[in-house]
Formats: sequence, structure tokens, C-alpha cells
Amino acid sequence: MSNFVLVHGAWYGGWCWAQVAQRLRDAGHEVFTPTLSGLGEQAGPGAEMIDLRTHAVDVTNVLLEHDLEDVVLVGHSYGGLVVREVADSLSGRIKELILVDAWAGGDGESLDSLAPAFFKAWVDSATSEGLIAVPPASSVGVVDPEQAAWIEERLRPQPRLTFSQPTRLNGAVEDIPCRAIVCTPGGPMPFAELAKAFGWPTTEIASGHDVMTLAPDELAEMLLKP
Repeated sequence: MSNFVLVHGAWYGGWCWAQVAQRLRDAGHEVFTPTLSGLGEQAGPGAEMIDLRTHAVDVTNVLLEHDLEDVVLVGHSYGGLVVREVADSLSGRIKELILVDAWAGGDGESLDSLAPAFFKAWVDSATSEGLIAVPPASSVGVVDPEQAAWIEERLRPQPRLTFSQPTRLNGAVEDIPCRAIVCTPGGPMPFAELAKAFGWPTTEIASGHDVMTLAPDELAEMLLKP
């Protein structure tokens, strides 16, 4: 049995992992799906002050409060930056890192520094009072109107500082087994290229970026593979 900790991406919350988490629990594993500060049910006044470090502390606290060992730490999209920082500081507790269509950088890099210029320009244009407006569900591959409506009513503005604050790493994370799952045919974001640059084993999944809701069965199966 493993302890899975599933970390969502920008604008989302722990709710997005519900279907995947149930499949992992049915397979006999413990599963934790924290919602990062300022998002989901944690949204509220002062969210504009939340940064990447806050989110790393959120996930760190889950591991420490539950005294988790043998952790499979999974990060989707922006959550890739979060889980790498957490794993770097708690490397002895992490059995494996899995990055799902995720951002990943080295010490001192941020989502801003890793992202294509067009995306950063959109982020800047969509930012008001320190928060990045919610994008449409269609931008992550969700085209079914009912499913899109369900997702969009749960999305919350993303604190801008989470994209601009540089990752802080000491290097321990690079010694932890890591693999990547990338969605195909893929979009304009360099998730596959980032995984290749780090030399991680990579598996492709035929899905839009919102793979947790678009292909939960297939994703859960990939997460369970040794």
C-alpha cells in the first residue's frame, strides 16, 4: 500500500481528483487530495498574497500532520512546481514523484520563466488586483457543455505570485525516482519537452490537459503502474 498525495494545478482544488482518488482507494491505497491556499474551498480575502512557497507549505503540512511515509507525490500542471519543492525538503518521505502534464524547473526558476511568451502575456492581461482570472474549461480540453459548467463553477482566481515566485530547491529532489505522464496530442505548453530535459521516463495519455476529469480511469491506471 502506498500513500498517494495528489496536488492540483492552477485555478483548481482538491475536488478535481475525486474520480481518480476513488479508483486508487479501491485498489487499497491511502489518498490525500489537499486544496491549496486561496483556491477551491480555501478561497477568500487575502488570496492575492499567496505564493508558491505557501502552497509548498500546504502540501508539506499534509505529509507531516499525517506522518506519511512511502509517499507517491503527484503534481498536475502548476502543481508540478509545488510537489518538486515539497519533495526536495522531505525527500526521505517520498517514494516516487509523478508529474502529470506538469511544469518543472530547477532552483530559481518559476512558471513565469518557463512559460511561453504568449502565455505569460495572457496571464498579465488576465491579472487584476493580484489574481489571475479563471480561464474557460475549453482551454484545457473540456468541450462537453455539462462537464465544462461543472468545472467552471468550481474554479477560482489564481494568486499571481504563485507564477512569479522562483522555485527554491537544494537538489535532493533530483535523487527521487520521477516519471512523467503527458497528454497527447498535446498543446502549446512544453510539458513533454520539460520532462525530456530532466530525463524522466515518460508515458503518453490520449487526453486533453484536464486529464483527471477527462480520462480518470486511464490516469489512475498509469499512476498505479510500478
